Amino acid sequence: MRALVTGCAGFIGSTLADRLLRDGYTVIGIDRFSDYYSRGLKERNISSAVKHPRFALLEEDILDMKSFPSVDYVFHLAAQAGVRASWGESFEVYTRDNILATQRLLEFYKSRKIRKFVYSSSSSVYGDAELPMREDRMVQPVSPYGVTKLAAEHLCSLYWKNYGVPAVSLRYFTVYGPRQRPDMGINKFVRAVLNNEAITVYGDGTQTRDFTYIDDIVEANILAAGSDVRGEVFNIGGGNRISVNDLIGAIEEVVGKSAVVEHSAEQKGDVKDTRADTRKAEELLGWHARTGITAGLKRYVDWIREEP
Repeated sequence: MRALVTGCAGFIGSTLADRLLRDGYTVIGIDRFSDYYSRGLKERNISSAVKHPRFALLEEDILDMKSFPSVDYVFHLAAQAGVRASWGESFEVYTRDNILATQRLLEFYKSRKIRKFVYSSSSSVYGDAELPMREDRMVQPVSPYGVTKLAAEHLCSLYWKNYGVPAVSLRYFTVYGPRQRPDMGINKFVRAVLNNEAITVYGDGTQTRDFTYIDDIVEANILAAGSDVRGEVFNIGGGNRISVNDLIGAIEEVVGKSAVVEHSAEQKGDVKDTRADTRKAEELLGWHARTGITAGLKRYVDWIREEP
């Protein structure tokens, strides 16, 4: 089987590429190595994959490409990340990388016989929705980032209904684990505690998130690709809903050190709480989150401590 992984040098994309290679796939990865964070970190993410005989890296911008590889599966993870950075002049980058790039891929593969197009969406599409968040409820994003992820979901649905592109969208809930982006909360918190630095908490810390370990996210992609389901949207949440304050307490326990916490104003676009209703993914994909927050934090802290 041949698979295309866009955003293959990123946090989730590189982890998925490694899993696909272990499972026997031939993997073609696309990444433009945007400057959202260090190229060096991204190169380290794919350092194992690039040595593999069944992996090929295309350092390209999706919107500059005239054609794409012939594959059985498309895993579309390439996107401009970050809720807080998506306001103002930056929004043009989000529309380009999150909406236009998705349309370009769908347009190309609408006339190719692929087995599945798996799109990586986000819980940000919900906004401040009633908990638990369910796929059949109204979605009202409260950030420009969330708007672009929802627009790309709609494109997947349109291409499924009109052209039969076998698309599935996965709404991720706050992913964490090895290779996590530098700007993400758990990464910042863990490194701050390890280095005796202050943690900045936006708001009073009572806001909650449903954290999902990276291995569970990758498993959801594999199951979605192998399923007969098409044209659907699924919540992929870890069942680890915890407040920011309690998260810091859990990190302190795992690391064995106390945190220094500073508070700052709430950020525009941040939702108050998230919690995924994952029954649809459990029933139709056979997916279940398997990693609790304590076990996931321990794995992540171990990974950081073992870094060169």
